[in-house]
Amino acid sequence: MLNSLKLYIIGFMGSGKSTTGKKLASHLGWSFIDLDNRIEEHTGKKISEIFSQHGENYFRNVESEVLKSLKSQTNTVISTGGGTPCHADNMDYMLKTGLTLYLKLTPGQLKSRLSESAGDRPLIKNLDSDSLQGFIDEKLAWREKWYNQSDITIDGINLDINLLHSIVKSKLNI
Repeated sequence: MLNSLKLYIIGFMGSGKSTTGKKLASHLGWSFIDLDNRIEEHTGKKISEIFSQHGENYFRNVESEVLKSLKSQTNTVISTGGGTPCHADNMDYMLKTGLTLYLKLTPGQLKSRLSESAGDRPLIKNLDSDSLQGFIDEKLAWREKWYNQSDITIDGINLDINLLHSIVKSKLNI
């Protein structure tokens, strides 16, 4: 049994982590935390400002620090950033302190979703369509070695929240 009832939702940007996390938390009767929102509260800056003023390495250090500051949270669904599992020891930490759920989408599905919101996302805001596809292909291939360590992997398209709720409850023995 896990030392706390916590579910980390991981996956590429645009995979629906926050939307799924809110719905799942509601079904479980748990709290929901969006890690990016917590980082913004912690720093007093938007994610885009942190990236532009301090760079990705600084952001990743803050991200890891804020993730670990949630250690005492229980009965909580935490939506992480797309790169969270791939930096520092974050994936090992999440596997040790909760249940991990990977929302898996294909590169084509991700491109379709991200084309709509590219301007809001620091890593892709200046990419044209071809560059966006290349970025997704390359980053996803690199990140999947962490994503695939998840306790649960589920197709992020046409997600059945009731089925997911049952899977999570079964894995947590609740």
